[in-house]
Amino acid sequence: MSKIAEALKGTGVFYVATVDAEGQPRVRPFGAVAEYEGKVYICTNNTKKCYKEMIANPKIEISGMYPDRSWLRLTAKAIRDDRDEARAAILEANEGLKSMYSVGDGIFEVLYLEDPICLKCTFTASERIE
Repeated sequence: MSKIAEALKGTGVFYVATVDAEGQPRVRPFGAVAEYEGKVYICTNNTKKCYKEMIANPKIEISGMYPDRSWLRLTAKAIRDDRDEARAAILEANEGLKSMYSVGDGIFEVLYLEDPICLKCTFTASERIE
């Protein structure tokens, strides 16, 4: 598993920031992350506003905190992957999603993080995760 996927999983819950059509930042909790074909993926439901915002403007930022009070900051583009193989891989890596989504249900969407820049930070330092 990539260090970035591991870092996101390590936070438990991470927060994805998008921008709505009026330019207002929006932040929502996410928890599912997986690696597939060397890319880090997140997922959501295509009826949610956050999905529509990521499609309209794929630039996102992610933040999450670790139990030791250090935190993660990640900047990337969220790129939709419409392949059922990618959806199946994300479901396999996140068993809890299977109660909400299935491949071919018409609402389950997966997005990979393009060109992620990920930092693990403390109040005194930061370290790039690659």
